[in-house]
Amino acid sequence: MSSMTFELTATFEQTPGSEVSQMPDGVVVYQTARERVHYLNPTASLVYDLCGETESMGAISAYLQDAFSLSAPPSDEVSQCLIQLLSEGLIAQC
Repeated sequence: MSSMTFELTATFEQTPGSEVSQMPDGVVVYQTARERVHYLNPTASLVYDLCGETESMGAISAYLQDAFSLSAPPSDEVSQCLIQLLSEGLIAQC
């Protein structure tokens, strides 16, 4: 699945049936139907939150670039994070 690529306009949404708990250093997502727990670091939790707003990959990359004062959008890193969140069933592509 790591060879998957997304267009900058690709949008994602959080899948239903998860309970999210804020932690000091990220979030814990519990998938009730699968009885699985996922720990997301602060950056992954931002990506996950933005998927909850059905943001595009390009918008997520631009948000992280601004939030962390990066010289370029972290498109490759966001793509890898999205792939991981998809593989765990936490998000779905719209």
